Amino acid sequence: MKKLVLAMLVLFMGISLQAQEKKNKNAKAEIEVKGNCEQCKKRIEKAAYSVKGVKSAVWHQDHQDMHLIIDENKCSLDDVRAAVAKSGHDTDKIKAEKEDYDKLHHCCKYDKG
Repeated sequence: MKKLVLAMLVLFMGISLQAQEKKNKNAKAEIEVKGNCEQCKKRIEKAAYSVKGVKSAVWHQDHQDMHLIIDENKCSLDDVRAAVAKSGHDTDKIKAEKEDYDKLHHCCKYDKG
């Protein structure tokens, strides 16, 4: 009887481990982020790095995008988007609130249109 219970337990654990979605520890992604200058770059990258699981964040002013490497077990792209939007910068899916945008330095105020 003990062997049967043990066998069922091992079988159940094996099935539940297979059912878990495997996530990438070094997922590469690119998201659009609005900004204008080096101050923006520092602020955007700092906001991205504030999210646990972000391994690399590099914003490119000329393309208005940020290249990321994240651990999908610890965060999602939407977590990064939300942190960046909270810093005052619009992303491709999450826009900055007016009060966060208004806190930006005058040279950092991008076209919100």
